[in-house]
Amino acid sequence: MTTTPRLRPCTLIWLVLLALTGLTWFIGQKGTTGLGIVSFVLAVTLFKSQMVADHFMGLKHVRPFWRGLVFGYLVVVCSLIGVAYYVSLG
Repeated sequence: MTTTPRLRPCTLIWLVLLALTGLTWFIGQKGTTGLGIVSFVLAVTLFKSQMVADHFMGLKHVRPFWRGLVFGYLVVVCSLIGVAYYVSLG
C-alpha cells in the first residue's frame, strides 16, 4: 500500500505567499503605475500579512480582539502607504 505525499497546510500557505510575492515583484519589474495597481499591490500585501499573522504567528485561534488588533494595525500601515502614494501624485 502506497500513500501519496500530501502538502502540510503551512507548506501550502508558504507556496501561496511565495506566488503572491512573485506576482508583486513582477508588477514592480514591469514598472506599471497608477492608483489601481498600487491599490492592488497593497491589497495583496494586506492579505499576505494577515496570512502570516494567522498561520505563522498563531493568531488564527486566539480571541478576536487580538486578531482585530493586528489586522487594524496592518490596515493603518497599508492605508498610510496608499495615502502617501496618492499625495505624491498631486
